[in-house]
Amino acid sequence: MSYSVGQVAAFAGITVRTLHHYDRAGLLSPSARSRAGYRLYDDGDLARLQQVLFYRELGFSLDEIATILKDPQANALEHLRARQLRLGEEIARLQRLAEVAERAIEVQQTGVSLTPEERFEVFGEIAFDLSYATQAQLKWADSEGQRESMARAAAHTKEDWRLLMREAAAWRAELLAAFDDGEPADGERAMDLAEEHRLHISRWFTSCPPDIHRRIADDMVADPRAFALVVPPSQQRPGLAAYLGKAVHANASRRTDSEGNR
Repeated sequence: MSYSVGQVAAFAGITVRTLHHYDRAGLLSPSARSRAGYRLYDDGDLARLQQVLFYRELGFSLDEIATILKDPQANALEHLRARQLRLGEEIARLQRLAEVAERAIEVQQTGVSLTPEERFEVFGEIAFDLSYATQAQLKWADSEGQRESMARAAAHTKEDWRLLMREAAAWRAELLAAFDDGEPADGERAMDLAEEHRLHISRWFTSCPPDIHRRIADDMVADPRAFALVVPPSQQRPGLAAYLGKAVHANASRRTDSEGNR
């Protein structure tokens, strides 16, 4: 059976111009011509085209492909091994670039302008999950509070982050103690800790009125990545995220009631 150049191009997902180029390059010449002079390809031609496209996908040049196809038994394995080595080197290079890009993105998305070494030194177990940071940036992109928070985070010095993290660690110890002591989430001690957390956000990042604090708490309860920014996994207890969420809501209601009674 014979196939026209248009049919072969459709089969292979390439253009007619590409087939013409392969013909001129001596890679794939049609086995026949019609009476009108049009190219006609048979099944053997299609098999050869499949080989050409296979080697092109691996990144071989047309000259290299022509050399391989002249004597595939003698050349194919040698060329494939050499190409495998080059691809391995290219994969390693791209992986290094991807790691550099990831660090750059992380700095942009989290607003923490520290080197990886400084980040490890300052944050320890607290890790910024890049996927969460990206989603949060998209989710709150139109929020004035998010823009302010990112700007202030980017302006923090290494010493600012040290102080911030010491303050957070002291607060976290008090939260864990209250939880372990069985203090009710809507009791004074837990609500006071929730208020400290709200003021911490306002002091270091952006204004955090009670309604915004509720939304932050709901996010921590719903998404473990968000809660891990407050309590690292090694210090978490079952039910702790829900406990903090309830304390934040109780404190928000307490503050709303207090302001309403003034």
